Formats: sequence, C-alpha cells, structure tokens
Amino acid sequence: MLAAAFLFNLGQGVLRPSLPLFLQKMFAANYRMVTAIPVAFGAGRWVANLPTAYLLDRIGRRALIVGGLLVIAISDLACAVTPIYRLFLGLRGVAGAGWAMFGTIATTTMVDRSATDQRGRRVSIFLMTETLGLLLGTAAGGWPYQNLGVVSPFVLEAGCMFAAALAVVSYRTEALDTDPSAPAAAQMGLRFGSILRAPGVLLMSLTNAALTAIHTGVVVFLFPLYVVERAGLRPSAIGWIVSLNVLGRLVGLWLGGKVSDRSGRLAVLVPGLLSYGAVLATLTVLAHPVLLALWSLFLGAAGGLVAGLPTVVIGDRVAAPLRGIAIGWMRTVTDGGFLVGPLVMGAVADAFGLAAPFVAAGALTGVLAGACLLDRGAT
Repeated sequence: MLAAAFLFNLGQGVLRPSLPLFLQKMFAANYRMVTAIPVAFGAGRWVANLPTAYLLDRIGRRALIVGGLLVIAISDLACAVTPIYRLFLGLRGVAGAGWAMFGTIATTTMVDRSATDQRGRRVSIFLMTETLGLLLGTAAGGWPYQNLGVVSPFVLEAGCMFAAALAVVSYRTEALDTDPSAPAAAQMGLRFGSILRAPGVLLMSLTNAALTAIHTGVVVFLFPLYVVERAGLRPSAIGWIVSLNVLGRLVGLWLGGKVSDRSGRLAVLVPGLLSYGAVLATLTVLAHPVLLALWSLFLGAAGGLVAGLPTVVIGDRVAAPLRGIAIGWMRTVTDGGFLVGPLVMGAVADAFGLAAPFVAAGALTGVLAGACLLDRGAT
C-alpha cells in the first residue's frame, strides 16, 4: 500500500506545477478559470468520500482502489485531448472522485492493519510516504512540461496511476478484501449515527478540517506571499524556504506518530496544537530571512506533529467494521476545510492585512487545543 501511495502522490505532484501553465496555453485561462480547477477537484473529492466508505466492504476494497486509480488515469488522458474548458473542468471533478476512492480506502486499510500501540507510527509513515511522493513529483513536474510537451504531465500522472493500480492488484493481503463482518454490523444498526455519537469523532473531524484549512489557506498559499512582502526575497530563495517547511513536516509526522503511541494521543495533540498556533502567530513579527526560514521549518514540524493524530484517534475509538464510514465522514469534513480554507483566509487577508490570517489561524488552533483537552475520551 505504501508503494501505491507513493506512486499516487508522485503523479499528483508531477501535474501540480504545470497545470496552470497548461490552462493558460490551451484555453487562454484567466485567474478565475485557473482557480476553479482545484475547486472542481475538491468538490469531486467531497462528494465521493462518504459513498466510497459505504461501498468499501460491499464491492471490495481492492476493486474500489483500483477503480479510483483508473478513473484518475482515464480522466488525465481525456484532459490531455479535450478542447473545451467546461469539459476539462468536469473531468477534474471526476478525477477528484477517483482521488477520494483511493484516499478513503487506503487510509482505512492502514488504520485497520495497525495495532493500537503502533497505529500512530503506521499512519505517520503512510502520510510521510504521501508527502515524499508529492514533494518529488512537484520538484520534477516542470521538466516534462518544458521538454516533453504540454500534455506530458497528464500522461505521466496517468502512468503513475496505472503503476499504482498494478501494485495494488499484486499486493497480497486480506486487508484489501471484503470484510465479512460488515453485513453483521449493518444488521445491528451500527451506522452513521453511531459513529457521530462515538466520543470525540465529531471533534476530531472538525480538528482535521481546521488543520487542512490552515495548511491550504495559510501555509501553502499565503506564507510564500508573506515571505516576499516581509523579506523581499527572490523566487529561488522562496523555494528553499518552502522546502524547509516540507522537510519539517516530514520530521513532525514521524515524531507525532511515534510519541503518540508511547505517551497517548492527547499528550501529543494538545501541546502540538498550541505549538502550531504559537509558531503561526509569532511569524507575524519576523522579517529577517534567516528567521523566516527557521520559522518555516518550525511551521512544518508543528503542523506535521498533529496532522495524522485525528485519523489515529478515530481509528482508536471506532470499531473495525465501521472505521471505513468514520474515515469517509472525516475526509468529507476535511475536504470542506480544503475548499473553504483558502477562501476564508484570503478574505481575511484582503480585509485586515496579510498578517491577520496567521494570527487567526493561531487563535483557532488554541481553541481546538482547549476542546481536545476537555475531551476526556481521548486515548
């Protein structure tokens, strides 16, 4: 599963830097048309997460994972040849649904295959694999567009999806087969309402959504602009500072999973949220390039420290037959944060200045830390 996750995110990363250039060249796209693409992709994810979770132990996990990967691959190849922007936009939404099919089931499988005292580390390794694949793909993504042709990133992403599907097909484990306990769970009435009533599931889902909103709306989109405004650095230097954020995130993911398995989820989640908030808020008083680079590393480490823990907590608290639906629900709420975060944080920046979203995000993590501290059901 780790190999499939790496290939999946490698393909996503290859396409990411060249997609806006492709849109401008092929469709003479304006900024609104460019930004509509991630919204369509995110909407496809949002719609498909929960239905996929209900189907994963009826149709079969392996079949759905492979189906999702093939949906993305076929959508990529269709995107490479379509001359109509609206059709292209719809195809990216279909690819988002395929993304949800893979992501929901792969996450559920990693949680199911982990004992409670190893779950934090296993989920962290899974997220680290995803991050590494995305990092390498993004770093190399501009080269094929420039040297192999404007449609080559779509072809390469499709190739990565086909390779990932082959890896899943050849992966021999019962964890990807239909769960025989699922029908029994359905007969007992253990469904969506039971999941929402489980201690902390709603809180962890909202926490994950907020962390995603902060990461996409502040760290990914606004942090590079903030560095340019405060330090006046060249684009090449901005790239190095952002790469430190990714490096810190990898370290934080590893530490968060390892320490939470030994010390408990709350013992990492609450201090991690407070630390993340402190780094976000104090960033607004920095201007020196060296300090901004150091804070970029801290920002990635603090964000990575808590990134996987909501998933782990839900895995701890929800019975195995219902974990797929619980994770599908969490990912649905999380994708809401993916869609809303950039819109809200951008509006805050326009209204109150570029430092305001960082302060607001820091305050939000403090509120989440207090809510998690009051949640006595955490493991």
